[in-house]
Amino acid sequence: MIEYKKLTLDNGMTVMLHRDRVSEMAAVNVLYRVGARNENPLRTGFAHLFEHLMFRGTRRVPDFDSPVQLACGENNAFTTNDYTDFYIALPKDNIETALWLEADRVNGLNINFKSLEAEKKVVIEEFNQCYLNQPYGDQWMLLRDMAYKVHPYRWATIGATPDHIRDATAPEVKAFYKRYYQPCNAILSLAAGLDYDRMARLAEKWFGGIPSAPRAEDVLPAEPAQNEARRVEVERRVPSNAITIAFRMGPRAGRQFYICDLASDILAGGNSGRLYQRLVKDKRLFSSVNAYMTGELDPGLFVVTGHLLPETAVEQGERALWSELEALNSEPPSDYDMEKVKNKFEANTIFGELNVMNKAMNMGFYEMLGKAELINTEVDIYRSITREEVVATARELFDPRSSSTLIYHAI
Repeated sequence: MIEYKKLTLDNGMTVMLHRDRVSEMAAVNVLYRVGARNENPLRTGFAHLFEHLMFRGTRRVPDFDSPVQLACGENNAFTTNDYTDFYIALPKDNIETALWLEADRVNGLNINFKSLEAEKKVVIEEFNQCYLNQPYGDQWMLLRDMAYKVHPYRWATIGATPDHIRDATAPEVKAFYKRYYQPCNAILSLAAGLDYDRMARLAEKWFGGIPSAPRAEDVLPAEPAQNEARRVEVERRVPSNAITIAFRMGPRAGRQFYICDLASDILAGGNSGRLYQRLVKDKRLFSSVNAYMTGELDPGLFVVTGHLLPETAVEQGERALWSELEALNSEPPSDYDMEKVKNKFEANTIFGELNVMNKAMNMGFYEMLGKAELINTEVDIYRSITREEVVATARELFDPRSSSTLIYHAI
């Protein structure tokens, strides 16, 4: 059970607090409600660009990393399609260093020509290395573009093309920053061995005086239902042929997410998962298989993927994957399998709660979902799921008419 308190500053910033009575470390996490979903389709990759720019220094603090290191801390960030997260872990006695730095860059970022051009080059190089010049690197670009037609999930967090970052102008970048990097669009989470009153006072001290513009309210287009199978086949210089099949599923906050999470673990929960046991170990069709979900705020994707052995034809491997998806309906998971995956989720949750940074991140994430209480109730949701629900969801989800299939042919 994680005890937490929530407050809202006058400028609209949400603050989540947890008193950690064990760790000598403090975690400061700032989540901004801006991700790839908030980008202009003609200027994608901006959210990820800002993950980089936020470390380039402010008008008052030109070097962000040095004060963190001097305070014996470490910091980093990540971007998703739904949000951008910045975090600092450091000794609790030095927590004000982290608060000072994070408060300073809420709206004090120094966006100049030199820093912008430098980070644009870094992002473009990352795009080239990780997506364009990496085996299977363009998988998510191809898959998202196929599975979504109008929703901004149709491009990856890196962006749709490096040209969007290359051609970005300083006024466009500054406008994005002004729109989304506001106190009212942020969730500050503190987890430390400090009493709640002190943490609340520190949050008010460092963030309460920051002015805030009205919160950006983006209206995103709803993705229409998919009623026919989609398919893309490409030839690439990759180690082996590969198959990926994606299905649209419900949003992160819905019950179907938890059912699908269980189903993905039954299919691909390590070497004991059905896909590995049957398609890798027994039938020797694949060298590796996996099943997972994107878990996004809006309806995301349930993905099944595998790399074929050289002697396995693509058609044979594809039939085998579909056979295992259909088997969730004809061969329901046993009570033992259900209990095993539920125990795994509970164990992961318990071990995760030992880490002070995980607590801070989770408070911010669940508050963004609008369900902060999930930090203490998700295990109960998993525990309540029945075999019948897994079967019914598999029957509904794994419909060929709503599938998007990507085939890599090795050349």
